[in-house]
Amino acid sequence: MSEQQSNSASPAAPRLTVIGTGYLGATHAICMALLGYEVLGVDVLPEKVARLNAGEVPFFEPGLPECLTKALESGRLRFTTDYAQAAAFGDVHFVCVGTPQRKDSPAADLSYVDAAVSALAAHLDRKTLIVGKSTVPVGTAARLAELVRTVAPAGDEVELAWNPEFLREGYAVEDTMRPDRLVFGVESEWAEQRLRDSFAPILEAGTPLVVTDLATAELVKVAANSFLATKISYINAMAEVCETVGADVNSLAEALSHDPRIGGRFLKPGLGFGGGCLPKDIRAFAHRAEELGVGQAVAFLREVDAINNRRRERTVDLVRELVGGDLQGKRVAALGAAFKPNSDDIRDAPALDVARRLNAAGAIVRVYDPEALDNARRAYPDLEYASDTFDAARDADVVVLLTEWSEFREIDPEVLGSHVARRAIVDGRHALDPQAYRGAGWAYRALGTPAEA
Repeated sequence: MSEQQSNSASPAAPRLTVIGTGYLGATHAICMALLGYEVLGVDVLPEKVARLNAGEVPFFEPGLPECLTKALESGRLRFTTDYAQAAAFGDVHFVCVGTPQRKDSPAADLSYVDAAVSALAAHLDRKTLIVGKSTVPVGTAARLAELVRTVAPAGDEVELAWNPEFLREGYAVEDTMRPDRLVFGVESEWAEQRLRDSFAPILEAGTPLVVTDLATAELVKVAANSFLATKISYINAMAEVCETVGADVNSLAEALSHDPRIGGRFLKPGLGFGGGCLPKDIRAFAHRAEELGVGQAVAFLREVDAINNRRRERTVDLVRELVGGDLQGKRVAALGAAFKPNSDDIRDAPALDVARRLNAAGAIVRVYDPEALDNARRAYPDLEYASDTFDAARDADVVVLLTEWSEFREIDPEVLGSHVARRAIVDGRHALDPQAYRGAGWAYRALGTPAEA
């Protein structure tokens, strides 16, 4: 990004606050400051605020630490725990707190959103705009708008809009600075203009904009994630069929990808999806649809979820087959813990779920991941962890690739083979070269492909 680009907001640009400094909020605050806006990040956790003000990003995201340093040095970005300060500072307030799945149901937990909006609104005494970016069930924005009118000293002068986020972990800076689209859910021309002012450099770069109502804007994110999850589970459903009839799901996916109505993106078989978005979003969407009386319309999402979870157990089955049917006492090298490469996020990570299932079946599992080990250790202290790939593979009866980090993809099969007790590997992500491994004497298995090529 050039220096000119990093100072491209106009002198009359609104001052922005970002409520919540987790993955979404910290990224949004940092990138908006680099675009030239004055930004104040807000979080209830003093230790998180202190780390960010000191230039430390509290999670792994490529390129973001360098961006944070530049943003702080520009003088346009700082962080606080003070909602009153945020209310006095900001013209547009972005709400970026989490909406995890509730512990007692598939529904989204909106307690953090409600708390953040209530705490901010209590100090709003002038005309201003609150903008939700969190992923919420449809109807949440209308409810929050009424809450704000009741709580804020400025009453009806405070408006609420919705601007869903579409970040991909590992590409968050790019997706914030150069998104493939912006969506504004608004109730007035004034709110639309305030949002246009808040994204001026991005819009000037030609980013497509959809201006719509609050409910549609809320639905965009969950609809997009539901479509993506369905496409991933579709090819994995085909993998189940391929395994039964001896077909090759990779060749099937390639043939389908040439159909322009289908395309090849995300038509990749393997262990399936995880993380903090897709699984909980499709469950919350199905739950909300049932509450609204239209549950049958999205009932297929429950099977999408079920297909995804079956891939995890089937991966365990392949490992079991390679050791002769009994996992008890067998040594398994689990390569990967994060739900995807270029991330340290272990929320609903298929990799760790497989590792735990193998461990529960009696295997001795050693896990290695380039970035997610600390998070994995805290969440699953019952598993063993290795210092590097070869430490994990030492004397292993089976190696199982669970997260497709580039360093795993680039391993020489011969070198890896010198560390294991037996050359047997399960490629849970279709990320390795089957011929290279088989040529080096490995028994190679992958979901949806024949046992031997």
